[in-house]
Amino acid sequence: MTGAPRATFLLLLACCLLILPGAAGAQAPGGTKITVGQPLEPPILDPTAGAANAIKEVAFQTVFEGLVKLGPSGEVEPLLAKAWTISPDGLTYAFQLRRGVRFHDGRPFTAADVKFTFDRDRAATSANAQKIRFQLIDRIETLDPYTVRIRLKRRFGGFLSMLGWGDAAILSPATAASDATRPVGTGPFRFEAWRRGEAVFLGRNPDYWGRPARVGEVVFRFIADPTAAYSALDAGDVDVFANFPAPETLARLARDPRFRVAVAPTEGKTILALNNRAGPLANVRVRRALSLAVDRSAVIRGAMFGYGQPIGSHYPPQDPGYVDLTGVYPHDPARARSLLAQAGYPHGFSATLKLPPPSYARRSGEIIAAEFAEVGVTTRIQDLEWAQWLDQVFARDDFQMTIVAHTESMDYDIYARPNYYFGYKSPRYRALNQALDETTDAGRRNKILGDMQRLLAADAVNVFLFDFPALGVWNARLKNIWAPTPVSLLDLTDATVVGAAGGAGAEGEGEAGAPAWLWPILILPLAAIGAWGAWRAGPGRVAARLAAMAATLVAASVVVFVLLQIAPGDPASFMMGMNADPKSIAALRHAFGLDAPAWRRYLGWVLGMLRGDFGQSYTYRVPVAGLIVERLAVSLPLTLYALVLSTTTALVLGLVAAAGPHGLIDKVFTVVTSLGVAIPNFWFGLVLVLLFSGGLRWFSAGGFPGWSAGPGAALRALTLPAIALALPQAAILARVLRAELLPRMNEDFIRTARAKGLSMRAALVRHALPNALIPVLTILGLQFSFLLAGAIIVENVFFLPGLGRLVIQAIAQRDLITVEDVVMLLVLATLAAAALVDLVHFGVDPRLRGRR
Repeated sequence: MTGAPRATFLLLLACCLLILPGAAGAQAPGGTKITVGQPLEPPILDPTAGAANAIKEVAFQTVFEGLVKLGPSGEVEPLLAKAWTISPDGLTYAFQLRRGVRFHDGRPFTAADVKFTFDRDRAATSANAQKIRFQLIDRIETLDPYTVRIRLKRRFGGFLSMLGWGDAAILSPATAASDATRPVGTGPFRFEAWRRGEAVFLGRNPDYWGRPARVGEVVFRFIADPTAAYSALDAGDVDVFANFPAPETLARLARDPRFRVAVAPTEGKTILALNNRAGPLANVRVRRALSLAVDRSAVIRGAMFGYGQPIGSHYPPQDPGYVDLTGVYPHDPARARSLLAQAGYPHGFSATLKLPPPSYARRSGEIIAAEFAEVGVTTRIQDLEWAQWLDQVFARDDFQMTIVAHTESMDYDIYARPNYYFGYKSPRYRALNQALDETTDAGRRNKILGDMQRLLAADAVNVFLFDFPALGVWNARLKNIWAPTPVSLLDLTDATVVGAAGGAGAEGEGEAGAPAWLWPILILPLAAIGAWGAWRAGPGRVAARLAAMAATLVAASVVVFVLLQIAPGDPASFMMGMNADPKSIAALRHAFGLDAPAWRRYLGWVLGMLRGDFGQSYTYRVPVAGLIVERLAVSLPLTLYALVLSTTTALVLGLVAAAGPHGLIDKVFTVVTSLGVAIPNFWFGLVLVLLFSGGLRWFSAGGFPGWSAGPGAALRALTLPAIALALPQAAILARVLRAELLPRMNEDFIRTARAKGLSMRAALVRHALPNALIPVLTILGLQFSFLLAGAIIVENVFFLPGLGRLVIQAIAQRDLITVEDVVMLLVLATLAAAALVDLVHFGVDPRLRGRR
């Protein structure tokens, strides 16, 4: 007994000596680092090849630039193009380019780069989200190295504004093929590294053509969980959140002198979308009645904690040409009931409201359903995952009502598409949209935009709720950081840190993954135990286990593939966004091989696993094997760390409780282990963060610095999540061990040992413990599999880039091949753990060896 506590103490002491130095987090010297928090990680870093707004938030106007940029009020300002002219017919645009601009690889920027970029954006195989608009270009001519002329097929009044979006960023032909993973642009920051699931690192571009950035490094850290986002800000791990995901904590942060808080409008038009095709919702009086039944202020208070601005049409308040139409449908339940009666529904009707996962949609849905009930409309809420929503609502129009925020800029043209999921068919609106495209005069465009907004409101196409707010929170030391634009981007060029270094950020700017020395440390002990067990079990037993594992893996691969193929949601549609051109979606499907027969896709996937690269990730556009290795470099050490902590703790607790059964210590043991089993590990993790990060500031609130920062920094980042994972497992294991030890203490061999003069503690440790280890080993094998596969929630609480977080991201993004590969890896890990325990049983139990 005395050896176990001593071993535990030495182990914990070694961990403390390794972990505690620098526990407060490394500060960037000279205040040259800014750490930016973001709810979503970009799937790629090429803003011209994906629809996700997170791509632009990280890479546009930092790494990449466009010919023009959009100012705070939406005005078009020069950038890579210093001037331009438009022909009288509005079809020809001539751009004068800046001289002396260079890409980050040293190559000069010329008109040939503009031609290459826009030809690539409008090509048949393009994955650009605005491909349909780029295909309005008839031809592109390079008149000289610094003059480019673009001729349109027809007038498009919004062409200049579109060139300020991230979809029009200028790329270099020499690096375009690799820009998705290693971007090279002309911007004020250079790409340094990307630890997928954790952070993107950008460094200042000293050769920038304009005014160089004032900070030396920008780190984008990806924290989706609202509680984790608040903890990261509170602990100082993040300096600024431009889209803070926890509005419920914003008032608390505003009262804290360490922070500054601001709220600004965005392009996110949040609407209650209605299917105009059939049923009661095809009647304009019914749609108007629903608009009158909704109290927008109540929705904003309940769903967004008071943050957001009401809208009366599909148009954000900050864009040019905005008309305030919120008074067209004031909250008036009596008038709503009257309109329903006029429409032939005096007693109301029933409808289904299908809601996607975001909290704003589900909170708004509950409030609106209650408001509809007041006017006689019975609403049945149906919660969907994004894949289901895209399949049922967006792709197949199988819905009556839904709530979603449309975040694309200048997307009023979706109402001119009769086949769009609203089902709105208005020749007058299509004529207005056509007139807008043919108009370049700003005043005339604003008048047409006003007419379009009024028509959408009069027809009550949808119930327009609120403009989704940009919730900005930043450290008070930061200056010149908050200037949201119509493209919802932070301008980091002028940002400065006053008085002190930036937030701790993520240490170790090296590439993701683990150093070569880590894998032998993790794998060799398990391999040695397995080899010893295999030697004791014999070749026949080992061959039987391997054959069973192989058969199980084959069966599992078929089941996993079939289940994911029949699951709803198209990966290409999800990645291209709601406004994507169907031709772009088809091109992306072909590029991924999703249009091939199912049997061919299955064989390709299996061959990819046998080949070792595991196929290409749909989301990240890199081999899945690399992603898995990166994430295993976090998840496997975390699992083993938690397993060591839980086993050591359980050993001490179980021995102490068994040494004094039914005494005070045993009763305390029962209470403590009952709490350990009952407390959810994610809740315990939150408590650890509040205590040791927000309060004592001994540890970072989360994130992983990478093994390049050193084993001490890496283990320090894994300590709190390992403790959170280990607590319930230690409680279970300790109870099992105590239950096995108590009967052993009454066995004859224990009485014999006691009669020979051994103390109770010595008999317990030397004789009872080895005989009680068989069931404990079985539990340990199960716990290893559970910790590796079941740490998903804890990884999200501590925003660790582990395997669990990878599979959650892949499911949400419909990255089917990544999901398939990770699931198969977890199946293999579970089978291997079971086989290892089986072999170890042969090593420690002579009765099994006698029957082999």
